[in-house]
Amino acid sequence: MTDTPIAAGKSSFDLVDASLFFDAMDLRKDDVLLDLACGVGNYTLALAAHTGPGGTIHALDLWEEGIAALRSEAAARNLTWIHPAVADISRQIPLEDDGVDVCLMATVLHDLKHSGTHAGALNELRRVVKPLGTLAVVEFKKINGPPGPPLQIRLSPAETEALLEPFGFVRDRVVDIGPFNYLARFNLRL
Repeated sequence: MTDTPIAAGKSSFDLVDASLFFDAMDLRKDDVLLDLACGVGNYTLALAAHTGPGGTIHALDLWEEGIAALRSEAAARNLTWIHPAVADISRQIPLEDDGVDVCLMATVLHDLKHSGTHAGALNELRRVVKPLGTLAVVEFKKINGPPGPPLQIRLSPAETEALLEPFGFVRDRVVDIGPFNYLARFNLRL
């Protein structure tokens, strides 16, 4: 059994305004999506309902129990375009080079930075996201909680941008998606 990740079992999906989230994501029906550190798949399942079977969704997490729960729920709903897998995203993302149109990192970048594993994950993301592809980062606003992590672990939009820019991700926009969260969109430069 794999060690349980820091925020296993927690999801910010119920905290965000879904309409604002999907507007900011700007998805196409045939996108290949990657939900990185997906947990039990709350965002994954919402993405699947939004895109339908024309796309593909890869959902990865280190937490075996979360992936098992997502597999079971996807099967129960016959969401055959969701592909859950256990993976240590800081070491290897089990996908081909340049195959992902849109990657979602929902309230995970702060944990990766805090644990010192963000560089490995971002190197892997640079490999799997298509040139000019999108990285959408949902993070907690840099305000006192709860909900969310302690203030000193939270990332402001500027801190998020500073982490991603060295890996080739250029900020497109930052959108407020609720009282506690923002979504920052980045494009992978050529």
